[in-house]
Amino acid sequence: MKRFLCLLLMSTLALTFFQCKGQTETSNENYVFKSGSFDGIGKWYKGREIAHVMGFQGIGWLERPEREKEENTNRLIKNMEILPGDSIADIGAGSGYHVFKMAPFARQGLIYAVDIQDEMLKAIGNQKKEVGLKNIEIIKGTEQSVNLPANSVDKILMVDVYHEFNYPIEMLASMNKALRENGKIYLIEYRGEDDSIPIKKLHKMTESQAVKEFKANGFILKENISNLPWQHCMVFVKE
Repeated sequence: MKRFLCLLLMSTLALTFFQCKGQTETSNENYVFKSGSFDGIGKWYKGREIAHVMGFQGIGWLERPEREKEENTNRLIKNMEILPGDSIADIGAGSGYHVFKMAPFARQGLIYAVDIQDEMLKAIGNQKKEVGLKNIEIIKGTEQSVNLPANSVDKILMVDVYHEFNYPIEMLASMNKALRENGKIYLIEYRGEDDSIPIKKLHKMTESQAVKEFKANGFILKENISNLPWQHCMVFVKE
């Protein structure tokens, strides 16, 4: 009788384990859904948990006075080698911090400021009026599309935002379509290899993880420019 009860208990525990596992971890052909970090959304891609999107309430942090010192954004702009006629998309443009730095260099071209939050786009629109720049176009994207015309941009900039995309596969497909044949993606992410950088783990990326995800979606790493204080400056091109 004892042996029977032990077997029954073991069977019940095993059934409970598999039921719980099935309830807490699901997947489709692209993504895995399971519990994870407090800073994540419980959705994983290529072994990386996707981070929560920073809301418009973080505009003050985006525009913080010490940002230039921490990130050397002027050097980043130089890294991009912007030509006067370039069309450039800032994906996840936020408050437009980089948009307004790039626009004077592409004075004969066009800067697309793309974001999914109305409050961010409004902030960009207000500043655009104040400074009087005409070569900025504001675009409302979605979680799965940058909403840009096909073959329309020479360069794409993403600064500390890719790791928050809820649909990285769909977004990369959308960017691939918008990017011209010899175009480049500048992926700027805090270095996940460096624990000393005071940024939460899910808001960093390693080079190897970025390469894994971009390669799976038709891009190869051309170079990683290592002259920024805390961030990777990874340059991807179409395969």
